[in-house]
Amino acid sequence: MKILEANNIFAGYGKSEILHGISVCIEKGEAITIIGPNGAGKSTLLKAIMGYIPVFKGDIYWKGENITHLEPHEKVSRGFGYVPQLGNVFPSLTVRENLEMGGFIQRKEIIKEKMGKAFQLFPILADRLKQKAGTLSGGQRQMLGMARALMTDPGLLMLDEPSAGLSPKISEEVFSTISDIHNKTDITIIIIEQDAYQSLSISDRGYVLVMGQNEFEDRAEKILSNEKIREAYLGG
Repeated sequence: MKILEANNIFAGYGKSEILHGISVCIEKGEAITIIGPNGAGKSTLLKAIMGYIPVFKGDIYWKGENITHLEPHEKVSRGFGYVPQLGNVFPSLTVRENLEMGGFIQRKEIIKEKMGKAFQLFPILADRLKQKAGTLSGGQRQMLGMARALMTDPGLLMLDEPSAGLSPKISEEVFSTISDIHNKTDITIIIIEQDAYQSLSISDRGYVLVMGQNEFEDRAEKILSNEKIREAYLGG
């Protein structure tokens, strides 16, 4: 069952159009990776889906409902979770306060329950509840950003460059956690990622975007084994 459909999306910033008719769809519980060169429109697509930038033309459907022009907070209430590449935690707040902020639409007893589930996926956070988020390592901040997004119990989790700025070892830990979320929950996941190999290896399907348009789409393993795609977008 298609849970999210973005059909023929034209979007951008101000009068500048970045996306020129991109279409993606994803089924419930599926994980997809979107790759492409810098400037392809990958992050812009997530912002358009989330409602942070206007959609000039095209439609976005969530569970069959047209949600193209809803505000971000309305999409959160419908089950959207978004972890941007930058600014994904409140650095001056503690880990606990960040998680509480993530669950702001929930009752207090539900927030406590969601924290417990978050600690199962991110046990390191349980030992740092009183620590300021700004003093965490890069990997820990990324995990906190994901945990905060999961506090609303989203049906859709969108991750923009989850490995950005991380060491290879910490990056592996982050992707291992994303894989756990994919395998142990029914959350639908969209990943924007420069480390295409790691991301595609834990995904079901992949999209390649070039200059704001669809270039290629296939099963993740087929993209990884496609020689032309590897040479052009995966560094050989």
